[in-house]
Amino acid sequence: MITDVLLFIIFFVLLLLMAWPLGKYMAKVYSGERTMLDTIFLPIERTLYRLTGIDAAQEMDWRQYAGGLLIFNIVGLAAVMVIQELQPILPWNPEGMASVPWDLAFNTAASFMTNTNWQAYSGETTMSYFTQMTALTVQNFFSAATGMAAAVALVRGLVRKNTKHIGNFWSDMVRSIIWILLPLSIVVSMVFVQQGVIQNLSPYMTVDTLEGGRQTIAMGPAASQEAIKLLGTNGGGYFNANSAHPFENPTPFTNLVQALSIFLIPSAMVFMFGNMVKDRRQGYAIMAAMLLLFSVSLGGLYASELYGNPIAEHMGVSEPANMEGKDMRFGINGSALFAAVTTAASCGAVNTMHDSLTPLGGMITMLQMMLGEVVIGGVGAGLYGMMMFVLLTVFVVGLMVGRSPEYLGKKIEAKEMKMAIIAILIPAVTVLFGSAVSVTADAGLAGINNVGPHGLSEILYAFASGAGNNGSAFAGLSANTLYYNLMTAAAMLIGRFGVIIPVLVIAGSLAKKRVSSPGPGTFPTTGPLFVLLLAGIVVMVGALTFLPALSLGPIIEHLLMLQGVTF
Repeated sequence: MITDVLLFIIFFVLLLLMAWPLGKYMAKVYSGERTMLDTIFLPIERTLYRLTGIDAAQEMDWRQYAGGLLIFNIVGLAAVMVIQELQPILPWNPEGMASVPWDLAFNTAASFMTNTNWQAYSGETTMSYFTQMTALTVQNFFSAATGMAAAVALVRGLVRKNTKHIGNFWSDMVRSIIWILLPLSIVVSMVFVQQGVIQNLSPYMTVDTLEGGRQTIAMGPAASQEAIKLLGTNGGGYFNANSAHPFENPTPFTNLVQALSIFLIPSAMVFMFGNMVKDRRQGYAIMAAMLLLFSVSLGGLYASELYGNPIAEHMGVSEPANMEGKDMRFGINGSALFAAVTTAASCGAVNTMHDSLTPLGGMITMLQMMLGEVVIGGVGAGLYGMMMFVLLTVFVVGLMVGRSPEYLGKKIEAKEMKMAIIAILIPAVTVLFGSAVSVTADAGLAGINNVGPHGLSEILYAFASGAGNNGSAFAGLSANTLYYNLMTAAAMLIGRFGVIIPVLVIAGSLAKKRVSSPGPGTFPTTGPLFVLLLAGIVVMVGALTFLPALSLGPIIEHLLMLQGVTF
């Protein structure tokens, strides 16, 4: 247990040591300040602008920014669908992969475009090398950059005054990819290759096993997709087993690197926020609230898996810890850390089958997604999602003290609060509505592999993962059906753009406001009290919204497990 705690401490220390300077660098990138990498990236950036006819100096209001964002993503969705349908005639398809069925192709395109990377297919038997590289990996960059751009636009809305402009979407996209995502992905890919993650275009290999049988071993360009799937909090996996596959995650060291990669940019964006608003304490306070929530979740998940299932102990098992569905290489600590990280961030990468977690362990992973993916969260999505709760917190405080709510000198009025509430409620409504329909429809019930409360948990998890743009799965739901392909695709699209659009509306509204100097009645948003209030509001909203559903799923399953009942 001591070594387990030591691993968690090392993780937190390394994360903060890397995220703080990266956040400072990112603030300079988005503010157009000089960096040490200008000589490398500026020529590339300017060349792209000339080739595409983009005027990077052309500022946009929120409608223009949202329009560019939506058009770009719709085109991306269509391109991913077309590539999947045409992959039999496209190059780099040594295994002769067939066209993907239209409903699965649509689900996959929506998934990768929304930064969800929910996969209702097995990568090594469905997607060609060309599709993996030009459709899925490229979209990993684009979807991650979209979230980063939306977050930066919101920060500009808080910083700027008396203007309708919140930046240039195309410039923010280019800078997110070229200056941040691409160089980090190259570095992480090289680390993975050195550790044994495969990167090739070789045909699949057929070998003789020790038992005298024949086994086909899938090959492909895994390392390059692995890096951006983690850094961009996209998730998914080149192989069906995801980060439990030895070709994706070969060593305990790569397991730690993968967990750090998932949290790196989302954490850095919080520090970037502090630098851009010229008050680092604001970023520190938000980061403290995120880490507080994550630490509680990690501790609960680890304790639940370590305690395990008492039924196993009654059957004479000497080690009650729950190792079902876990890789022996990573154990309880490495598995619990990865599961907590990937569901705290909107990342679908998994090294553990979450369907095999204990009821409370599974509930924690589910709850982190239900909270709105704000416990660190995805790249960009974590910051702008948490900012909605920040606005809600200062509004509640304003009601308590009888004073107009303010944040960073900007008055938070009816328009901002309406949009913030919409952004918070849309994913929650999507999860509950999709789950309610699925537990009453024959097509929805046909997909579950377990009866009772665990079956409900499988459905709840699927829609929480989709609406939260997480992409991980309980792996107990047969999701590759016409019903679930369309329903989860709808959840992904609503969960993504139902939040981004209100965020951009808020950015445009705040940018027009003037900045007021803090007065004696201004509530400080940098101290411990604000951190506790912010974390409390996040938990309270999640608990009030989802407690009834969770009571019918993992909570009752836990109580029944203690009585010796399994599902």
